[in-house]
Amino acid sequence: MRTRESQPGVPAPESPWDEIEPGLWMGGHQVCGPAGRVEQVVVHRQFDLVQTLLRLPDHGPDPGVEHQVWPVPDGPLDGTQLAGVIRLAEAACEALDAGRTVLVRCWHGYNRSGLVVAHALMRRGRSAEEAIRLIRSRRSPWALHNELFVDYLRAGLVTARMLEELAE
Repeated sequence: MRTRESQPGVPAPESPWDEIEPGLWMGGHQVCGPAGRVEQVVVHRQFDLVQTLLRLPDHGPDPGVEHQVWPVPDGPLDGTQLAGVIRLAEAACEALDAGRTVLVRCWHGYNRSGLVVAHALMRRGRSAEEAIRLIRSRRSPWALHNELFVDYLRAGLVTARMLEELAE
């Protein structure tokens, strides 16, 4: 699976995760530490549900924490991958409705996690533009810098999925 972990010019985030709306957090596997060096982020028991779009060994969460894993590239997605993103967003909304805390994470917590979080926000009534603005203001201006993912959100993930499946 091709990903953009080493994309030049994209800085590691300053925080491991950020709250986008109450209970809904977005984060990654790396952070820029106090000394300016990139450090690994490990999730333990800080959240009730952790959704991982890029799984790395020894990055948590601890046993007993609900963990949903759906590997997604930081690039064009096929219909199956988009269906997984939609299901993760639905599961995140269900967990939030039940009063649980949710972390959605990928490499830096910018694109893949942004796609899931934005779709969850849209399911909760926000427009694509509102969701994108909120994510960028709370996580980082680098969030959702993958323009293809922004296009998916603007078209709607269900529509994007149908178009991808027609093309397959």
